[in-house]
Amino acid sequence: MDKKEFDKGKVADLNTSIDYSEGAIVSRTILNKETGSVTLFAFDKGQSLSEHTAPFDALVQVLDGSAVIVLDKKPFEVKENGIIIMPANIPHAVEAENRFKMLLTMIKSK
Repeated sequence: MDKKEFDKGKVADLNTSIDYSEGAIVSRTILNKETGSVTLFAFDKGQSLSEHTAPFDALVQVLDGSAVIVLDKKPFEVKENGIIIMPANIPHAVEAENRFKMLLTMIKSK
């Protein structure tokens, strides 16, 4: 699974396209273009992405389990099949109280 992007014109199952790794966060790029990117993540329990900002809006879709997405210091639980939009330039963080998988779509426009 070390390809830069998924194969075009082929069906893929997102949940089986990435595996959990004990004590780690695993990521896999689906698409990476000038206009944005789509990345698949698998977080093991207890893992997190510390608070940071991004210059563009980003959509998080939880595919398996549930995640805690912190926007401007306010936590939101996002469950399987749920989404949340992280607004541009707003501090955010991602926390795995339990294992979860998510799809992150970053749109690079103002």
